Amino acid sequence: MTMSHRPPSYDDLMRASRRHFLGASALGLGALAMGDVLATAPAPQGPSFAPRAKRVIYLFQSGGPSQFETLDPKPGLRALHGQPLPASVLGSQRLTGMSGYQASLPIASSFVGASRHGASGIELSDLLPHTAKVVDDLCVIRSMHTEAINHDPAITFFASGHQIAGRPSMGAWLSYGLGSMNRDLPSFIVLVSKDANRDQPLYARLWGSGFLPSEHQGVQFRSGSEPVLALSNPEGVSPHARRAMLDALGGLTRAAVARESDPEVDARLAQAELAFRMQTSVPEATDLSGESEATFDLYGPGSRDPGTFAANCLLARRLVERGVRFVQLFHQGWDQHGGLPGGISYQCRQTDQASAALVMDLKRRGLLEDTLVVWGGEFGRTAYCQGRMTVDDYGRDHHPRCFSVWMAGGGVKAGHVHGSTDEFGSNIVDGAVHVHDLHATMLHLLGIDHERLTWFYQGRHYRLTDIAGRVVSGVVG
Repeated sequence: MTMSHRPPSYDDLMRASRRHFLGASALGLGALAMGDVLATAPAPQGPSFAPRAKRVIYLFQSGGPSQFETLDPKPGLRALHGQPLPASVLGSQRLTGMSGYQASLPIASSFVGASRHGASGIELSDLLPHTAKVVDDLCVIRSMHTEAINHDPAITFFASGHQIAGRPSMGAWLSYGLGSMNRDLPSFIVLVSKDANRDQPLYARLWGSGFLPSEHQGVQFRSGSEPVLALSNPEGVSPHARRAMLDALGGLTRAAVARESDPEVDARLAQAELAFRMQTSVPEATDLSGESEATFDLYGPGSRDPGTFAANCLLARRLVERGVRFVQLFHQGWDQHGGLPGGISYQCRQTDQASAALVMDLKRRGLLEDTLVVWGGEFGRTAYCQGRMTVDDYGRDHHPRCFSVWMAGGGVKAGHVHGSTDEFGSNIVDGAVHVHDLHATMLHLLGIDHERLTWFYQGRHYRLTDIAGRVVSGVVG
């Protein structure tokens, strides 16, 4: 006689028994494991709403440019030069160990003048004559503030939204959230100036993918015959042999994914396939020889020398033309604790013309409208002098409480100044913009709700703006 077995009812499953407890526990653990796998799977890519910008070029000025000698001049300080900074202005501001020992903090007025430019009448330091030519295309934010007072955590904060290393970088978040616009080039490329003063170190983690799949990390392009390390085939290995190797690797990957459900396995294969395609695309993209003499003249003499800041600005334009989503330039050397007059004058000569040329070049090619350009460092400098003060040898310490950046294109309000600081350039008066706010605004311009771009990791959802950030409507055009 055959016995019919009916499916267990809900009551059967819920009946308290040792068998039920063990079975339900096993099902529960399996559900948790599957939930974790599903939670870490890549979310659908694409903007949440109509974007104003499609791509970003971030000109990061590592070291902390002085706002007094760049974007927020304070001519009124000349009458107060050498006088102690009032205690009411200093307030409870943090000081670094490099100036906290000083008995007095003498006000240091700028050694250089300032002028108003363009139809907008925005005042800039006279060290930026080329930036002055594009001032009507800029949105100058004079009310930035940050939490970190030393370089490494401050740069890490700007790069990843967190002061502690290990989080995904801005470009990695954009690669994950929006994907690539050119399957033959990385969606996130990094360029480091070879002609910069290497006063503060840069680390590859600043453009790393953190806990996101490794395919989203930035790829550093270098000057010279091999822009990407190990991109060329080894001697004796033909393109056909490499193609066959990748096909075999693909078969192994499919088996590994089926067995392990690890998204990083797919990420590594995607990187290997991209590297194969880059063998053709990278040499073409990085070859500046086809650029016109007029273009080289626009960017300045250094643009003919690959790897300089000027050449990297030109290369950045070529890369976004080819669909690269995020290009980040790092230019070191802005950390003028001493020798400020000579040091910052040199830095501005290196960067001013090419930065302005990039804006002009993008605009004349019809790319500025949907390309967001950002210029700025990790914090500003103090209104007081650090150490001794002479005509040609004085400096400024780190100042996270207020500093300036500029943005252009990509839907920002052009010919506009957002926020203001007091007469000492030491405190924000109105329009404060935190680092998280800047990130939220950048994502908004790219069509992304910063609160929805998340990744589940170690028990919670993470995002570029952590648990803060607001869109600064005052800079959106």
